Amino acid sequence: MKKFDSNGVRLAYIDQGTGDAVLLIHGFCTNLEYNWIRNGWVDELIKSGFRVVGLDNRGHGRSKKLYDPSDYALDDMAADEFRLLELLDIERVHVIGYSLGARIATVFALNYPERIRTLTLGGLGDLNAVQGLSSGGSVLRALEAPSIEYALDFAARSVRVFAESTGSNLKAMAACLKKGGTETIPKEKYAQIKVPVLVALGDSDVIAGSAEKLAALIPNGEALIIEGLGHLNAMANDEFIIGARAFIERHS
Repeated sequence: MKKFDSNGVRLAYIDQGTGDAVLLIHGFCTNLEYNWIRNGWVDELIKSGFRVVGLDNRGHGRSKKLYDPSDYALDDMAADEFRLLELLDIERVHVIGYSLGARIATVFALNYPERIRTLTLGGLGDLNAVQGLSSGGSVLRALEAPSIEYALDFAARSVRVFAESTGSNLKAMAACLKKGGTETIPKEKYAQIKVPVLVALGDSDVIAGSAEKLAALIPNGEALIIEGLGHLNAMANDEFIIGARAFIERHS
């Protein structure tokens, strides 16, 4: 992976393939490798004739680790994506984000509407789209605890296990959760997004809420419901990949 400087933050990125560009934005406690490459997204999009770009979000993967929660504002994380497009001389992109990445993608669409062609929001429903996650809850305590034995409930333990499996820096993840993970996006903001939007969600995702209700907030929104999947396993599902690819192909 190559690296570039985004206003003083060193970030790792990929740029592969040719054709219309697709920007991939990964979720919380993961990175490009675990979110997009291992699950087949990059290969599938390149085979379909797209140029695939994306970065390890600040604090994640091979990018610089930051420990001040103020460094993880959604505006700043969306600006990292903008600077990547500037570096690569890409005018407009199809954007696909998952979970926290979908919230970053939403802010990107709001702040840089001239740079976006379509928006795919994965792992995002009407609940976590607007409210974010709880910084004072069990997930934060699990990330800050000295060991996993302190993660007492299922959700907190699942996130701690997932973070450790991806090699995430737990201190950086706690800082990210306190800011970017908890920022609210007023639901009326979604009405300002004018490009076509696909909201893709597993029907067993208890974190996100309703894909249909979120899609209804967006003028050109539509929902894709994937049966039998929750928040942490939807990324690897072929139906999600095929549905997202078909959506951006319809609007290319």
